[in-house]
Amino acid sequence: MDFLVLFLIALSVGLLAMPILIRIFLRMRVTDSPGGRKIHKQHIPSMGGIVIYLSVLIAALFALFFSEMRQLNYFLVAFTLLFFTGLSDDLTELRPIHKLLAQCIGCLLVVVYADIRITGLYGFMGIEVLPLALSFAISFLVIISLTNAFNLIDGLDGLAGSISLMNFTFLAWWFSVAGNESFGKLALIFSGALLAFLVFNWQPAKIFMGDTGSLSVGFTLAVMCILFIDSNGNLEAGHPWKLNAPIASALALTIVPVYDTSRVFIRRIRRKKSPFEPDKSHVHHFLLRMGLSHAQVVLILSAIKLLFIALIIISAPLSDTWMIPLVLGLSLLLGWRLDAYTLKRVKVLAKKAPPVLARKPLTTNQIKKGLLEKFPEEIHISDN
Repeated sequence: MDFLVLFLIALSVGLLAMPILIRIFLRMRVTDSPGGRKIHKQHIPSMGGIVIYLSVLIAALFALFFSEMRQLNYFLVAFTLLFFTGLSDDLTELRPIHKLLAQCIGCLLVVVYADIRITGLYGFMGIEVLPLALSFAISFLVIISLTNAFNLIDGLDGLAGSISLMNFTFLAWWFSVAGNESFGKLALIFSGALLAFLVFNWQPAKIFMGDTGSLSVGFTLAVMCILFIDSNGNLEAGHPWKLNAPIASALALTIVPVYDTSRVFIRRIRRKKSPFEPDKSHVHHFLLRMGLSHAQVVLILSAIKLLFIALIIISAPLSDTWMIPLVLGLSLLLGWRLDAYTLKRVKVLAKKAPPVLARKPLTTNQIKKGLLEKFPEEIHISDN
């Protein structure tokens, strides 16, 4: 079936189903409440990943051939497992160990049974083929790390959806030209589903992805990046779309969540805090403090991602020996400059802000208006 039809099926299902899900959640008051670390100021439905999952599943069932479904069967089971794990976490807040266990089972299905794994270092440091046990261990570690790194950037309207849409679109193209049509079609289906989600998740968001979406989509991206690395590394030397730096290329594709997670963990450890303790030290939090809107932050981070994608395409003849230091060095340089500029901008804004004692207290009418906007159904304030 034509690739465009696959994309349109997933897109259409998402565009039709998402408004229905939003209305149902609003009527049932199944919403994400503001406060604490939450940036949003209104009650907004979460679990938009339900429609992403349905869009992917419906498009795959209707559009993929039986032989392609057989090739994807273990992955689809693992994807479903991660979807229901995220759904359970959104509804009941699972313990971290339970989420990790589900991710390990998903990795087992994909790495061991579907044999999607990093089989070697493809010449980097002189290593070609890895021992089987080490191959399994590295693949498990990469998939779980990338899954959770993606989950951590899902904190801003449109950010996780935009980053993942760009990844899936690139992977759909590359798998197709590299001869892996099954995963090329699957990546394009995800692109359609995520584009539909972004229509409702762009600032101001009408629905969030939730762990229902971020766990399953993050897991899928991680698996496809593993396949991208191994497929690239094992392509014949003369293939026109072979990237001679498969590891660096995958790192460039995932640079935003990888850099953000690494940066946050290092900052927390340096402050003698648990690296898993939540706070507002992510890159998007810093950019918001500059006075930028959600959309502006997403566009900046998306532009950085496009820069890295262009880099790996332009530098296709270079090996990992050159590209890994280049990608890491460029990400550190950009991150350092971004942090420095953000800090400078925040100081300027702080100087311009009026002193706390000079701020006028809220009037009774302003307090009433604010409460009614925040809790329109739960609070009734008498006008008497």
